[in-house]
Amino acid sequence: MLESQSRRNIYLILKNTLAMKRNAFSTFLIMMCSSFLSAQVDQAGDENFPPPSTTELVHVQKAKGRISVDGKLNETDWVKAAVISDFFRREPRQGGDIKYKTYVRFLYDEKFLYVGAFCHDSMGAKGIRVQDLRRDFSWGVNDIFGVALDPQNLKQYAQAFQTTPYGNQRDFQNFNGSNFDDGWNTLWTVRTQRTDSGFMAEFAIPFKTLRYDSPKDGQAVEWGVTLVRYARRDIEVSSFPAIPQSFTPYRMTYAAKLVGIEVPPPSANVRVEPYALYQNDRIREGGEWNANNNAKFGGEVKWAINPRSVLDLTFNTDFAQADVDRAVNNLERFNIFFPERRQFFLENSGIWAGGSQTAIRPFFSRRIGLQGNFNAAPAPIQAGVRYTQRTEKQAVAALFVRQGATENSPVSNFGVARYLRNYGRENNVGVMVTHRLDEQSSELGLDENNNTTFTIDGQIRPSSEWDIQYMLTTSMDEETGETGFAGRFFAGNRSNKFYYGWGSEYIGAKYNPGMGFVRQNDLLSHNPGGYFIVRPKKINWIRRWDPGVFASYNHDASNPANFQQANLYIFPLFMWFKDNSFVEFSITPTWQNINFEFAPLGLSIAQDNYYYTRYRLRYNTDQSKKWSLSSSYNFGGFYNGTRNSFFASGRLAPFPNAALTASYEYNDIRSVGINNEDLMTNLFTLGGRFAVNPRLQLSVFYQYNSFNRQGRWNLRTSWEYQPLSFIYVVFNDSQVDDLLNPSREQQFVSKITFVRQF
Repeated sequence: MLESQSRRNIYLILKNTLAMKRNAFSTFLIMMCSSFLSAQVDQAGDENFPPPSTTELVHVQKAKGRISVDGKLNETDWVKAAVISDFFRREPRQGGDIKYKTYVRFLYDEKFLYVGAFCHDSMGAKGIRVQDLRRDFSWGVNDIFGVALDPQNLKQYAQAFQTTPYGNQRDFQNFNGSNFDDGWNTLWTVRTQRTDSGFMAEFAIPFKTLRYDSPKDGQAVEWGVTLVRYARRDIEVSSFPAIPQSFTPYRMTYAAKLVGIEVPPPSANVRVEPYALYQNDRIREGGEWNANNNAKFGGEVKWAINPRSVLDLTFNTDFAQADVDRAVNNLERFNIFFPERRQFFLENSGIWAGGSQTAIRPFFSRRIGLQGNFNAAPAPIQAGVRYTQRTEKQAVAALFVRQGATENSPVSNFGVARYLRNYGRENNVGVMVTHRLDEQSSELGLDENNNTTFTIDGQIRPSSEWDIQYMLTTSMDEETGETGFAGRFFAGNRSNKFYYGWGSEYIGAKYNPGMGFVRQNDLLSHNPGGYFIVRPKKINWIRRWDPGVFASYNHDASNPANFQQANLYIFPLFMWFKDNSFVEFSITPTWQNINFEFAPLGLSIAQDNYYYTRYRLRYNTDQSKKWSLSSSYNFGGFYNGTRNSFFASGRLAPFPNAALTASYEYNDIRSVGINNEDLMTNLFTLGGRFAVNPRLQLSVFYQYNSFNRQGRWNLRTSWEYQPLSFIYVVFNDSQVDDLLNPSREQQFVSKITFVRQF
């Protein structure tokens, strides 16, 4: 009876709401249809195109003399090398003349593959835009040149190397043209020179860094290669060879072929990275300080057993230099996902099932190295081993980590094994098993516990535009004796004119991945939606307009009739201007069924059905300029009250060696919850990055959250005194200004790492 009444209440809410919104939504549909017709007229000829039937060839010459990697490209070998200049324009319009010409040459010798590029810019050094000199910079706010290589001709995998006009480095692995492994760092060198007519970049990539097969007798070496140039001032992206703008420049099915290289035999090379660390921890509770000093030694070893297989070892692992998490005030019913920031776990993370999404992860490495939940204190990692193997037909990976005991947690062992099979042009299917063993602890009164998951997943691309993904996973926990299930399905079509897709997620109430993450148990979620991509040719001040709508509908997995939450995210205005500033206006009608104890930020919400609409205004200036601003204003209903939220951030980068950032987030919640309470929260963030050059940098971060009265400092100096060898000095300070129980923690760390490749 209660369930029937609940369903009737939800029906009445939806009916009344749709009646109120019918006229507005009809107008929206008419506008969307008009946008679609406009897209058809304005973008004729801007279609996706298949990979070429005849692959372009890039001939590489052997250097006769010594190449000095200084970014000048003035050696005779560079002058005589063949030039690649027929780049294809991807943005802001597909095809047509390129304003920023790029000229690329390749050379090699016994140890290195060299890439030399001249990136023309009529304004020379004055036209260059680089925000700071950090390693592994983000795409979108800098001038960039890069190369992606597929030395094993796998078609679904690439190793990418990129730089800015100031020589900072970005390296990553890419899978299937879409999934990125930004944590992959390897040994290579780049130097640049800025001139009155552009900039030059000179790469030296050791053959030991690359994974390739031994050439067969009489068979020429052919490697897949793509090149990309991003001229940030006019948002011009060009690539070689031609790749449709709806795909990334790392879709290796479109790659050209490097030919003419006489590669050395693949060697079983070994990279050793030991470290030494001194750490001082101070904790104050009440009025007393307690201090602890610790010296630690450890390191990592990477052994390329052959071109297809790599073995990584880590012992007494330390992550003192990793970025700290940012504070978040969670007002939603779902768990917050905090990304992995530790280097050892970031590398090759894209190979694990579910690694590219944040709702269901049977294996999430942030469960390792903690005493309990995600916000618990760290636990020592004693040792770990990882094995990865990739061939054209398959990928194999395995990881084992042993975590030491603490005062609050027992010894834990984490293991994961993965097998992925490629078939067809860009399809794959895989299986993965995880197992967590928490050992018995008489001191803590805990019995041994085993937790296991088994996962099947895959990807299908029936055409270059379509992407279909699926995953089914089950968990078994010894302590509870329960078996649970979860799964995900997604199908999407992406072209130059539109995107549409449907995703569904099922997370059972008993699904408990001891090494994983879920955003909520007992959840069945559906997320259809799409948008048009309009690039009006007759309105020069608009670069791109993406009007669209996405729906989200959530209900209990155990009882699908029990509705949880739904919303429509309608964004008729989602537009980038010619100078790459951006504006958004969106409307989000939201339906809520609160049938459990729910108190976001301490505001107790009565168990009832709610309907409210929220609105969003967002505006960003061009983020690549010396100064930039980002802002958003969210307003409207919030359960039985209202919530107004304001966010603003600014960045000042007068030159790439110095960048200052500041942001402010404000929530004003009125008459919400059982007691019609009011709540205001303020979250302040300040940051700075100062660099002598890309290898010597200081970063400063401060954040204060008024909700829990916590302030945090993080200062980090890093010096890359030789490739991938660092000296770090880190200071952390966290203080809670609780009147009844104030506390403060300080940490000072000095660490040196040394890399040697044999």
